Amino acid sequence: MNQIVDQSGAVSADTAKGKGERTRDRILEIAEQAVLQKGFGATSIEEIICEAEITKSGFFYHFKDKNELARALLLRHIDQDEIILDQVFNRGQELTDDPLQQFLIGLKMLAELVEDLPNGHPGCLIAVYCYQERLFDQEVRQLNQQAVLGWRDRFRTILDRVVEQYPPNEPVDLDELADMVSTVVEGGIVMSKALGRPQMLANQIMLLRSFVKLLFAKQAG
Repeated sequence: MNQIVDQSGAVSADTAKGKGERTRDRILEIAEQAVLQKGFGATSIEEIICEAEITKSGFFYHFKDKNELARALLLRHIDQDEIILDQVFNRGQELTDDPLQQFLIGLKMLAELVEDLPNGHPGCLIAVYCYQERLFDQEVRQLNQQAVLGWRDRFRTILDRVVEQYPPNEPVDLDELADMVSTVVEGGIVMSKALGRPQMLANQIMLLRSFVKLLFAKQAG
C-alpha cells in the first residue's frame, strides 16, 4: 500500500534523509515496481541498477545479494501497511467509543483510500512472495508468514472488543473472520487487476463491511 502512504503524507520527506538513504530508498522503489509488475524471479539486479542510475558496487553497498533485497522490500512493505492500517483504524477510535462502529468506520475509510488510487492498487508483495517462495531463503519465507499473521492478530484484537458488546448472530471463528479481511483485500486486488476494474477492491471491502454489520447487528427483542 505504499502509494497510499505517499498520498497520505505519512512518510517523511526525502529532504530529511542523507544521500545514501535516498539512494537505498530509490533502489527499493524501483525494485518494488518491477517485482509487482513481473515477479521477483524476472526482476534482475542489472535492470534495477540501470533504472536507479547507480553502479553495481553502489547496489551491493546497500544489499549484499538479491535475497537481502527481498528481505528489505518485504520489511518496507510491512511497515507501510502498518502505517496505513494504524491511521485508518485509529481514526475510528477517535470518532467513537463503540467498538463495532470503530471497525465499520475503519473498513469504510480503507475502501475510500484504495478507491482514490488513480491507477488502482499496484499489488501486494506478500502475495507475490507466496507465489514464488522457492526463490527465497527461510528467513524471508518466515517474515512473509509473520506478515500474514500480523494482519490476523490486528483484526482479531479488534473483533475481540466487538464481541464483548455485540455477540455474533451466527457461530463464527474469530481467527477465521480476522483472516477474512486479508482474503477480501488480496482477492479484491487480483480481481480488479484481472478484470481491469480498479473499483472492485473498494467494492469488496464495502461488502465485507456489510457482512460484519449484519453479523453483529443486535436483534430486536
